[in-house]
Amino acid sequence: MDRLILFRHGKAEPDSASGDDFERRLEPRGVRESAAMGESLADLGMRPDLALVSAATRTRETWAAAETVFPGAEVRFEKDLYLADAGSIRQAAERAGRGRGTVMVVGHNPGLQELAVDLLTEGKAPPALIARAARNFPPGAAAVFLIDNKGRPAFDGLFYPERGE
Repeated sequence: MDRLILFRHGKAEPDSASGDDFERRLEPRGVRESAAMGESLADLGMRPDLALVSAATRTRETWAAAETVFPGAEVRFEKDLYLADAGSIRQAAERAGRGRGTVMVVGHNPGLQELAVDLLTEGKAPPALIARAARNFPPGAAAVFLIDNKGRPAFDGLFYPERGE
């Protein structure tokens, strides 16, 4: 893979009807912000060849809101990405990304945020940027990294949803 996009699911309801965290749905704001983030990424040419999406309801709905601007992207729903830690997310992306251009992971905090901070640190991003990502990686946020042929990351963008309310 030559680019990795970490995309946190949109704003979700506090509880599901069943009480199961896995089944929490997006709030209307989460749907809007997910679609808008997808559009922003696509407008910048950051379109995934492969999307690895946690099988949880809120991540599936995030992908559904954004996928219309990513025609041709292959999607895989991965139960193991549900609440995965940073290392597991990175390994899944690296494994699936062999021979691919851009891989997007649609997942959850704290794992996505921790991986974003790890990659920023590893790529020697400015300390203020690392601190910003460590402080705040809200629902609907995305972090983008270029990956060289030795697997080393370089910062390519940190995007936060616009709060229209």
